[in-house]
Amino acid sequence: MTSLQPLAPDRLYRPCDTGRFTFATTAELDDLTEGIGQIRAIDAAQFGIGMRHAGYNLYVMGQPGSGKRTLIRQLLDQRVGAEPKPADWCYVHNFAQPHKPHAIRLPAGMGARLHADMQQLVAELQATIPAVFEGEEYRRRLGQIDEEYGERQTQAFVAVGDEATKQGITLLRTPNGFSFAPAKGDEVMSPDEYEKQPSEEKTRIEQAIARLQEELEKVIRQVHQWRRERIERVRKLNEEAVLFAVGHLIDDLRSTYAAFPAVCSYLNEVQQNVIESMDEFRHPKEGMAGLAALTGQMPDFSRFRVNLLVARDGTQGAPVVYEEHPTYQNLLGRVEHLSQLGALVTNFLLIKPGALHQANGGYLLLDAFKLLSQPFAWEGLKRALSTREVRIESLGQMYSLVSTVSLEPEPIPLDAKVILIGNRMLYYLLAQYDPEFGELFKVVADFEDEVGRNADNDLLYARLVGTLVRRDKLRAFDRGAVARVIEHSARRAEDAEKLSTHIESLADLVREADYWAGQGTRDVVTRDDVERAIDAQIRRADRLRDRSHEAIVRGILHIDTAGERVGQVNGLSVFQLGDFSFAQPSRITANTRLGEGELVDIEREVKLGGSIHSKGVLTLSSFLAARYAAEQPLSLSASLVFEQTYGQVEGDSASVAELCALLSSLANVPIRQSLAVTGSVDQFGRVQAIGAVNEKIEGYFDICRQRGLTGEQGVLIPATNVAHLMLRRDVVEAAAAGRFHVYAVSTVDEALELLTGMAVGAADVEGSLDQRVTQRLKHLAELRRTFAKKAGPGAGGSHEREND
Repeated sequence: MTSLQPLAPDRLYRPCDTGRFTFATTAELDDLTEGIGQIRAIDAAQFGIGMRHAGYNLYVMGQPGSGKRTLIRQLLDQRVGAEPKPADWCYVHNFAQPHKPHAIRLPAGMGARLHADMQQLVAELQATIPAVFEGEEYRRRLGQIDEEYGERQTQAFVAVGDEATKQGITLLRTPNGFSFAPAKGDEVMSPDEYEKQPSEEKTRIEQAIARLQEELEKVIRQVHQWRRERIERVRKLNEEAVLFAVGHLIDDLRSTYAAFPAVCSYLNEVQQNVIESMDEFRHPKEGMAGLAALTGQMPDFSRFRVNLLVARDGTQGAPVVYEEHPTYQNLLGRVEHLSQLGALVTNFLLIKPGALHQANGGYLLLDAFKLLSQPFAWEGLKRALSTREVRIESLGQMYSLVSTVSLEPEPIPLDAKVILIGNRMLYYLLAQYDPEFGELFKVVADFEDEVGRNADNDLLYARLVGTLVRRDKLRAFDRGAVARVIEHSARRAEDAEKLSTHIESLADLVREADYWAGQGTRDVVTRDDVERAIDAQIRRADRLRDRSHEAIVRGILHIDTAGERVGQVNGLSVFQLGDFSFAQPSRITANTRLGEGELVDIEREVKLGGSIHSKGVLTLSSFLAARYAAEQPLSLSASLVFEQTYGQVEGDSASVAELCALLSSLANVPIRQSLAVTGSVDQFGRVQAIGAVNEKIEGYFDICRQRGLTGEQGVLIPATNVAHLMLRRDVVEAAAAGRFHVYAVSTVDEALELLTGMAVGAADVEGSLDQRVTQRLKHLAELRRTFAKKAGPGAGGSHEREND
């Protein structure tokens, strides 16, 4: 019989010592501005944030709800205020290639100023240019030009007419132009009179008309040349008039933006285009916008405006942008279209910025899972980081999905630090399968899931509770309430010596405890309020646990909690339902018989056993063979099964229970059903730690309590799990009263002695469990040889050779 004693009640739960706290309520504590136990992650984050070289973007990883984003924002807020403001970015019309707008970079605040100045310029042009062309000075100079060329034209035709008169010929002006006819005095000679003229006179007249016709043609050609000269002089006059009207306006802008060559070059293009399109200012027409849409020109002088893409005038320091919906267009920007007269049209004013534009010169925070869930977003981000420029492209055009004419804006240089926030699985998958990931995200900040439980961290936790209370404007927590929060945090960490860093669940508990304090009309949250909040959280999620335990208590699921059975043991299974997990006992049975060393795991055979469960069964099979059949064939066939389970069985935490059931069947020694077993076994019989030890103990305790605690029930756990115990208060109280027990075992032998009440001993120790197992195996071997002889030498020899 084993001398192993149950664990003392003080080892089942580690309370928080409120005597360490010098405060009465959290109202006396300062806010917590740093993370608890996250020194490694903070150092990595500060390095990644400060390193400005290409590729040193940051991936922040940890479990969801651990406060990663909040801590990163705090680190950024401490830094960005001292950094310089980044530049403004504008898009302006490209007069040479309208489909390729120019990008202009200006100091913070200057972009908005240029935007306003160009709007004012257009308004002044619309008012000034028509007034200039309607002015007296312009009309006088235009009249002089018209008069000069009119006189020159008149004199030329008069000269031809005078020459014709001298030769008895008249110059006639007709609707179709000019013509010559013979004259008699001041009258045109009629055809009859002309026919009566002598032939010599007719010849002279024809020759004179031919010469005059040549002279007239020369004059007409000269008139056309003069007309072109007039048009050119009028054009120059118009240019002079426009320059006189607007030149000083643009000159003022040039002097204002003299330090920015890109703006000056743009203003030169604006001035030239204003001159070229002066008729639009002189004669504005109704419906010009629709006409412009059809002709591809930009309506309403919008080409002279400025698209202020990113303005920094209202910001302090470097920008910090968090994009909640990181689609391709939300990241890299887009070009919008308008429907006009049944056609989709666009211009540079419809270019919209993306998150990379807004974060340029600062920091962009992205959720890794959301980013990877959006089509093309990850590839677009990588391309921007690799080329270090933001290029706005239409996905439809990029992949030839649409043929709508769009713009090709000039790319903008990118200088932004991208911070991805995600879980560890995504990080390792990206590192493994995306060769560009390691080049672009060279820094990783790995947040701890838990921290050590000590006096310093307890005080930090108390400050964290106080910070959450003040942030959400809740009631202050007293020392007892803070202590209960810390104890619950250790329970969430599944380790009495650790504290969970899951800030979201902590914040939920704080808010819910405040609610229950309000229900009790208390001004301060107490330990009882925290306890009630914890119980309420469990109560909201435990419907399936109650139904499962009810089926056991009613006998629908066959679980024995009293008596003894051969080859049967109570294992412990855990079920995870969202954030709530619970345990219930599982009946594990084993059968042994004559065979050839086969150990059949029925769960694996029917594909209900996972790979880890199968590993545990194979490990205990190896232990069995090494211990009892190291130098002889194992003439045994055995089968193991989880009774009344119809879902997937995974994990190796039942391997100790399975081994005990198997040895019980071999030795024909009954196992106490009042005890449940959990633990993993190695090839040498050592019991190894498992997860969810608190839930497993409590699950079996709940069944025993409903049936009635007898003082015989208890649970066997690995000794290495003792440090993880943070059991419920009712379990600890039952253990203190001797009505329930928790045993810590280090080896399978200790578990067997507790379960069977028999010493394991050795094969040569009379009455030991090992002796009975050895005798049974020898008996099976003898039976096998007997059957082999009856079957014939060939069959028996074959079997012997196979097993050898």
